Amino acid sequence: MSSACPICGKPAQAEARPFCSKRCADVDLQRWLSDRYVVPGGQDDEENPPSTDFDN
Repeated sequence: MSSACPICGKPAQAEARPFCSKRCADVDLQRWLSDRYVVPGGQDDEENPPSTDFDN
């Protein structure tokens, strides 16, 4: 059973899996790089940002 490409829906190809082609893989990468896709963070991320004090 082959899976469908998450970008265009065509059958995935082994050399570009889970995509059908390098083009669809590049489209996906561009979406991540342009912040179209976002992994949500917890509320702690906003309330307690990481320290930027590097003088230890």
